[in-house]
Amino acid sequence: GEVLKRLPGVTTGGRPGRGGEVRMRGMGGGYTQILVNGERMPPGFSLDELPPEQIERIEVMRAPTAEFGARAIAGTINVVLREALQRRLNELRLASTFERDHVTPHLSWTRNDKLDDQGTAYNLTVNAMQHKRLDDIASQSLTSRFDTGTGALQSQTLLQTRGQSADERKSLNLTGRLQLRLAGGDTLALQPFVMVNRGRGASSARQTQSAVPDENAFERIKYDSYTSDSSNRATMARLNLQWNKRLDERTRLETRLGAGRMTMDGDAHREEDLDATPGLFFRTQDDTTKSRDTQWSVNLKLNHQMDNEHSLVAGVEGEGTTREQTRGCTEVYGSTMRRDNCAFLADFGENVSASTRRLAAYAQDEWSVGKQWGFYAGLRWEGIQTESSNNQGPVKNTSSVLTPLLHGVYKIDEKSREQIRASLTRSYKAPNLNDVIGRLSINSQFTCQPPATLCGSNLINYPDRFGNPDLKPEMATGVEIGYEKYLSKGGLLSVNFFYRRITDLIRAQAQLETVPYATEPRWVIRPRNIGNATTRGVELEAKFRLDEYVADALPINVRSNLSLFDSSVDGIRGPDNKLDQQPRYTANLGADYRLRSLPLTLGASLNYTPTTLLQQSDQVLNEIDKKRVIDVSALWTFSSAVALRLAASNLVPLSYGNGSIAVTPGRLVTSENTGRSFTVWTVRLELKV
Repeated sequence: GEVLKRLPGVTTGGRPGRGGEVRMRGMGGGYTQILVNGERMPPGFSLDELPPEQIERIEVMRAPTAEFGARAIAGTINVVLREALQRRLNELRLASTFERDHVTPHLSWTRNDKLDDQGTAYNLTVNAMQHKRLDDIASQSLTSRFDTGTGALQSQTLLQTRGQSADERKSLNLTGRLQLRLAGGDTLALQPFVMVNRGRGASSARQTQSAVPDENAFERIKYDSYTSDSSNRATMARLNLQWNKRLDERTRLETRLGAGRMTMDGDAHREEDLDATPGLFFRTQDDTTKSRDTQWSVNLKLNHQMDNEHSLVAGVEGEGTTREQTRGCTEVYGSTMRRDNCAFLADFGENVSASTRRLAAYAQDEWSVGKQWGFYAGLRWEGIQTESSNNQGPVKNTSSVLTPLLHGVYKIDEKSREQIRASLTRSYKAPNLNDVIGRLSINSQFTCQPPATLCGSNLINYPDRFGNPDLKPEMATGVEIGYEKYLSKGGLLSVNFFYRRITDLIRAQAQLETVPYATEPRWVIRPRNIGNATTRGVELEAKFRLDEYVADALPINVRSNLSLFDSSVDGIRGPDNKLDQQPRYTANLGADYRLRSLPLTLGASLNYTPTTLLQQSDQVLNEIDKKRVIDVSALWTFSSAVALRLAASNLVPLSYGNGSIAVTPGRLVTSENTGRSFTVWTVRLELKV
């Protein structure tokens, strides 16, 4: 993720220097399609799980295509893994990362070799790492109460929380490829992928609250300190098979089969206490969650080259995921030490079974008209069905979309390297499984107190969370227009304009609901279809050798990009009614230089994302802090077999956080969460043996 953020319009979530969710054009949460070798990975998979040594290249597609799928309103990022080479290669990489006095070791080994002289070869990469992180917990909320008639301020209450959290994770990844060449030029490839993760976490904090009026007594905190610890285990195994069959000189059939399973187990323990009045309130909660996801996929693609410059591609796809999840939750309240099931389990159950099935069919044609014009036309149909069951009964969500796609390219001169691109597309975003079947999560500040006692009310800044089985997919009509000029020394100058009109926008919003687990309406956050939205932007990119434009300059490779975004959501007042987490702009500037007198390569980059204001709803305004990340690196090549790399990410770190303002009748709540970010140092020794 931290490497991808250098690309035009690509940003990452999370704290600076740590990576996070990858977003194109500032649009995350399913707007950006992430593929590995052209296939979607199972839920719970992160790009950070892929060892960099196994990545051949990264393809960025700004507009959707029929072949790669239309679930890409913002665009598609396809990570292509290494193929097996016809030569022997042994690479060993030893690395250590340092952050806030914590050392993170990392070991990677890659083996590549051929098995015979007929084209059979394999590669194998083993990646082992350990992460340790320590973060501060610092949040506060100020509640101001007003007379609903006169608007006069009546009282204010300040709630502050201070503490620390620690996280440790160990992981072992194995990826490989066995490539066989068959008779007639056919190929068969097997790609296994195994991931094993183990993690532990702990946190503790104290909270203080100023006076609360008696008429608002339900707002008083039930505890002033808490500790929690957790452990989790995840294992994923997947096997992909790819068979390329040449039917004749002009026709090829590609078959891809995949199957995998992911298991996740987690245990969590939380203790809360009120020190001022010992024994008045004491609660412990123990959660145990076990999940098992099973996935399969089938892809058939037919390629046919015609005489008249037409290249036809057609295919069908099928994919299924089944999830079995069990949850156990018990609580102990007060001095009775009586252990009960968590209050919501009676209504919503401990077990969830869910499945998602996807079918798709597509056809596309690419053709040229003369030496300057090129066209692409495609049509794709895709249907998705999600089913689940729990104590409340079965849930079913079905949707299907038909997406036409049209692309064109015009070379300004048949001998030049300048061209204009344009696209007119339809794309969509389907609700994910958790959005549809998301289990109830009751806010810890306003829990239900047993025995068998229903909850009371809560506040908008402490909502419960739940899924929504009635979600519809978002649909988007898109336009792309771009200009590209390829430079003589491998550089690129480009400008690209994009536009998307989105219908049935999905957004998580808090609303007052009458719920079966409470005596009064409570604020509940659910994903909801809230209407339509529009986003547009301009992306500028320049990559060049400095000596190409400045006489007698050093041959420094310069890369820079600036992306400007604008969006608006219908039905929410402006001016900050943007799409979720989309900034006004992002900027990147970087340079790489290989010294002539020494075997040393230097690199540096600056990534900047400004502060973002977002009107989440008519009641809530969110603020996301600016991110400024400075990275530097140095690579000393001792020989063709030995190299040493030193890198620092997030030099001159800034604090990072977010905040919100929530307005309800007679009440204004201002909240903020802040934390420090840190410089991450990495030392890596690369050996070829």
